[in-house]
Amino acid sequence: MLASKKQLWLTLEFVLLFFGIPVLIYLDRGFIHPSMIILPALLFIFILLRRNPEFRWSELIRWGISRRTLAVNGLIIIVSAALVLAYVFFFKRENLFNLPRANPWIFLAMCLFYPLFSAYGQEIIYRTFLARRYSRLLGKSWQFVLASAVTFSFVHIVYYNPVSMILTFIGGLYFARVYQQTGSVLFTSVLHGIFGIIFFGLGMGQYFWLDMPV
Repeated sequence: MLASKKQLWLTLEFVLLFFGIPVLIYLDRGFIHPSMIILPALLFIFILLRRNPEFRWSELIRWGISRRTLAVNGLIIIVSAALVLAYVFFFKRENLFNLPRANPWIFLAMCLFYPLFSAYGQEIIYRTFLARRYSRLLGKSWQFVLASAVTFSFVHIVYYNPVSMILTFIGGLYFARVYQQTGSVLFTSVLHGIFGIIFFGLGMGQYFWLDMPV
């Protein structure tokens, strides 16, 4: 009885955090800028992670990535970048390199700070925290991957564009699977950061940045 009650509260917490808060921001566009929720969310999540006896802070800087894994994911990055470039070139040519052309210094700053302050934080939330906090709800490996992708995609509702949600669902499946295979949130953060730079650099950043300065 106690276990089922705890699982119910855990489910309600999951729904509130990963669906309730994004909906609240979505319904009131002037409430808060989406990027501003990452640091407060991380502080709250660190408190919850600290209470988990199975969690170790060293998980957040664990690497241990084999050369084969680096090679496979490097190839995925190259192919993905080529596909994004081809899409923008043939279908949205006016957006090609829009941010680097309009604001090269802002793009450079984004390349430096996005992987650390955005991608890394998101990966901790949607990979490490999700796996540790809700292991009782997501007992099977495919359940974690799907939940990670769905919640990661859903938070992008705050950008008011279905393209961002579709792309982040695909990315969420990929990042969650890589995290599951490697156990390295640092590695998934590097991948996330690289993909972010690719999208912003090649001309698709407007789907992930409200009022992007172009």
